[in-house]
Amino acid sequence: MAQKPTSTGPSQRQQRVAELVRHALAEVLQRGDIQDPVLGTHVVTVPEVRMSPDLKLATAYVMPLGGVDEAPVIAALERHRKVLRQEVARRVNLKFAPELRFRRDETFDEAARIDKLLRDERVQRDLVAERDEAQADDEPETGPGH
Repeated sequence: MAQKPTSTGPSQRQQRVAELVRHALAEVLQRGDIQDPVLGTHVVTVPEVRMSPDLKLATAYVMPLGGVDEAPVIAALERHRKVLRQEVARRVNLKFAPELRFRRDETFDEAARIDKLLRDERVQRDLVAERDEAQADDEPETGPGH
């Protein structure tokens, strides 16, 4: 009996629904449909949404522009999650509207951490040594008989 291959990530359906939910949330937030003093004074980006395998839970990773007031913005989104869920349901044709939860998007932090590592003097020294070695290998040999 052949074993079913194990899945390493979200299915295409999960990804497709996540993208639809992301677009719907971004549209609602951009239009200012939610009346809240915190959300009214911040531009909130939704770089990613991840869906649970049963599509009943959507985790939206959000970040206010410039990373300012992250905690109050996420708290405001949590306060309005029922209304946001209704708005998503109106825009995305699904059998069930997913529950929404909001998390801080940490991809910018991770990118900054990697950038800092790449700028470290030890890494730079290794990169220069590797580049010099590669250039030496590419140079044609010169000498008697060549």
